[in-house]
Order: sequence, then C-alpha cells, then structure tokens
Amino acid sequence: MELRQQRFQQTKLDTIEKMEPMEKKDAEISGVIAPPPPAAAAGGATPTDAESEVEDYERQARELKAGLHPLKHKFVFWYTRRAPGVRSQTSYEDNIKTLVDFSTVEGFWVCYCHLARPSSLPSPTDLHLFKEGIRPLWEDAANCNGGKWIIRFKKIVSGRFWEDLVLALVGDQLDYGDNICGAVLSIRFNEDILSVWNRDASDHQAVMALRDSIKRHLKLPHSYLMEYKPHDASLRDNSSYRNAWLRG
Repeated sequence: MELRQQRFQQTKLDTIEKMEPMEKKDAEISGVIAPPPPAAAAGGATPTDAESEVEDYERQARELKAGLHPLKHKFVFWYTRRAPGVRSQTSYEDNIKTLVDFSTVEGFWVCYCHLARPSSLPSPTDLHLFKEGIRPLWEDAANCNGGKWIIRFKKIVSGRFWEDLVLALVGDQLDYGDNICGAVLSIRFNEDILSVWNRDASDHQAVMALRDSIKRHLKLPHSYLMEYKPHDASLRDNSSYRNAWLRG
C-alpha cells in the first residue's frame, strides 16, 4: 500500500510538471495567457472550432490567474450501469449519468481520488472519460465518423492499465491527441475492456499511430491483442466489441 501511495504521488507530480511548461510559456507571452491563434480568429477553423478555442484560452487564463494548472482540454467522467441484454438506444442514453467534470490538474486529482476503483464496480458497468462537449455515444457528432481501439484485460490488472490510460489522456500524452474523443472502461463478468475513441476511422495513419501510442504509454505486453472497430459498424451490428475489423 505504501509503495502504491508513493507511485500515486509521483504520478501526480509528473502530471503537474508536464503542464508547467505551458503555463510558463503563456505567462511570458501576455502576463496571463497567450491570445487565440490567428487561424482561429481569421477563419482558419470552423466557427464552432474557433469558439471552442477562444473558450479554452479564456478558461486557462482564469485558472492560471487562480494559481492552478490548466489542462489542454476540459474533461467529463460519465457512468453507465445497465441491465444485461440487447442494447436499446433509448435505454442506453437514459442510463448514462454525468459524474463530474474538471479542467485543471488539481481538479482532476480531487475527482480521481474520490472515484470508486474498477475492482469495486458491479458488472456490467461502463466508466467513460470524454472531452467536454462529446457524449460517450456512437451517434454523437464528434464520434459518428470515428471508431475505437479495443483491449481486453483480466480483471486483476485492468485497474492499473485504466489508471495509466486516464493519466495519458488527461496529460495529452497520446499521439494525434486532437483526434481523440475519450476512453471507456467496460466492466464485464469475465473480463474488463478498455477502449480509446477517435474522430476519424478513415484516417489510417492517425488510427495506427494512436495504436502505437497506446501500446507505448501503457507498456502493453506483446501478448495483448488490440482490435479496432468503427462506430458505424457498431451501429450496424448493435455491438460495441464484436466483429472488430482491424487487429494490431
């Protein structure tokens, strides 16, 4: 227990250190935070993207002024507890509950320390971590053209891999980070399943780079198989994890 506490505290410090260069750079530019990039203000992005970037900069400015360590993105934890059986779209949406959101390193650790550990969650349960504004649904506008990488774990080790994945996602450590929507831990009877959702299933380079980045950050043993499934395929067969079409 003492060793795990030491690892936990060191991971916390490492996460804060990864955010500090951004804080220092932004503070040097404007005293608080850098202005939005020209592309966002000059039409280089869609209006929705531009508005989102401005909101992120304003949020980070407030958090820096308060002495906090802002994350690149604001995140939301969601929770789904449903009865076993066929997935009904209406019932699935009704069962998704928002737990908490956070946008700073400090806010993340406050939230994470109070979340139940995966080993204590009943089956079937889904725990979702997604960027703000993206619902953990195949049909969401940010997800509908994308897909997910799938990894199956024995229940005894899934909690550790989930924690490492959460830290990599929150710390923006995975390659093609802007293409990532979120991650899901699915607690099942005989195994637990981790999945990382991305925006564009047709971008083969981004999909494969994300696979390699996940393997690297999780230090995934070679014996573990990763599968990829587009969300439109999930819609067709009404299944999250069956019939994945790409393996790696």
